[in-house]
Order: sequence, then structure tokens, then C-alpha cells
Amino acid sequence: MRFTTTVLAGGLLLTLTGCGVAAETAGQVGNAASTAAVCAQAVQIATKTPDLSDPKAAADRAHAAADELTGLASKAANTTAGEAIDKLATTLRETTADELVKTPAAWAQEKADQVAALTKACSGS
Repeated sequence: MRFTTTVLAGGLLLTLTGCGVAAETAGQVGNAASTAAVCAQAVQIATKTPDLSDPKAAADRAHAAADELTGLASKAANTTAGEAIDKLATTLRETTADELVKTPAAWAQEKADQVAALTKACSGS
């Protein structure tokens, strides 16, 4: 009887350990999926083309996008992706209408570089 009890207890322990590993793996898969979704949303927000015919409205839109990105950064399970989203949000938050009038190409290039860095961070490269 003791042998049977020991075998059953050992089997139960293995089962519970297996459940813990499965739950951990599921958590990692869930984190990867949530980071992928956050990254996709961040890239979508960041790549909207601003209407530079109204620099004030374009700057306001950049500020709104920065707020959206800041919210997404906190949801990223991947710290590197979260930091890349934050950096992009900072650039957009600091955008001025004057900058969009005087140096639109430089602004667009900086944003493009940060979107590339975000994409790299999100892909784990």
C-alpha cells in the first residue's frame, strides 16, 4: 500500500511540475503575443503621414500620437521594445509646428530612424 501511495504521490508531483512548466511557457507565449500586438499598434501610430500643410495640426497630431505610444510602452512585455516606443513618443511629444515648417525632412528622418529601431527591438534582432 505504501508503495502505491508513493507512486501516486510521485505521479502527482510530476503532473503538478508539468503544469507549472506549461503555465510558464504559456505565459512566455502570451508575453510575446502581447509585445507583437503592442509593436504592431506602435508602428501603425508612428507611421501615419502628417499633413504638413497645417503644421500646427500636424504637431498636435504628433503630440496625441506620443500620448498613445506612451500608453502602449507600458504594455510591452519586452523592455527593449518598450524603451524604443518611449523614445519615439518623446520625439513626437517634442515636435513643434516651427520644426515641421523649417526642417520637415530632418524631422521625418529622425522619426523614420526611430521606427526602424522600434521594428528591430520588436523583432528581437
